[in-house]
Amino acid sequence: MTARGLRALIVVSMLLAMSGIARAALSGMPAPKQIAPGVYAFIGNGDAVAPANRGMVSNNGFIVGTRGVTVIDTGPLYRYGRAMIEAIRRVTPLPVELVIITHQAPEFVFGASAFRDRGVPILAHERAAQLIRERCHICLANLRKTLGEDEMAGSRVTVPDRTVSGTTEMDSGGRKLQLLYFGPASTPGDLAVLDTQTGVLFVGGIVSNGRIPELRNEQIPGWLAALEHVRALDLNNVIPGFGPPLHGDGIMQTGAYLRALDASVKRAYKAGVGLTEAMHDVQLPEFSRYKLYSIAQPQNVQRIYLQLEKQ
Repeated sequence: MTARGLRALIVVSMLLAMSGIARAALSGMPAPKQIAPGVYAFIGNGDAVAPANRGMVSNNGFIVGTRGVTVIDTGPLYRYGRAMIEAIRRVTPLPVELVIITHQAPEFVFGASAFRDRGVPILAHERAAQLIRERCHICLANLRKTLGEDEMAGSRVTVPDRTVSGTTEMDSGGRKLQLLYFGPASTPGDLAVLDTQTGVLFVGGIVSNGRIPELRNEQIPGWLAALEHVRALDLNNVIPGFGPPLHGDGIMQTGAYLRALDASVKRAYKAGVGLTEAMHDVQLPEFSRYKLYSIAQPQNVQRIYLQLEKQ
């Protein structure tokens, strides 16, 4: 090939790459942000899932090793998983060797079907895998109602084919990872994924930044204990499930909210305040600017109140 032909080929390749990036931007897919050498994160906007944001609200990412790539969480829909694969290919030609699901919340799991279609193994804690199998069809139906059948095309419940029962150290793609299990926290099967080479921790549902955490059936003491374990690791880069990356004690804003919520609901319950009144009156002004406050706060009050009634 002549020098002129080679230059033309390079120009065409650059144009194709730019068009691919443009397509990803038009789709609403966040560009991968390099957090540390070989570690990338897609940072969602942290809002509630809605047609305007196409469900792309949570954080996920990938770690590039010497022989392959490990993906952490997969977003809310099949198309998102496909877009992740394309974005990874623009960073490295290495294959995706493994997908790790940190917990079973719907914003994190339904892109896994795109990786399953390519034969990539999917790993989660055994309790998360069980809940995906038993309950995620309900979450999938709710997402279809919110985002529409067209947006959710190809999305399906994808049960992990590999599981762990506790903290595990592993090599994935030529990178040493620690899968940390602190017991039931935001969900019964929360995992955090630590890249030991850089000290970057993907902490999944255990931590949110600038967003009210949503309680489901978990108990606050276990969640607070998990947060203390994360803080004791003393890491400089923590990727929360929602919101920008955190450093140092920033992870404890989630704990501060949970403690304030728990104490406020218990005071209202002890004072004889009824459930409907408590859902309206129990407010935490110091957290009122956090995303999802108006939606999640009354729901969280309700869940703690009902737990107190069962005691």
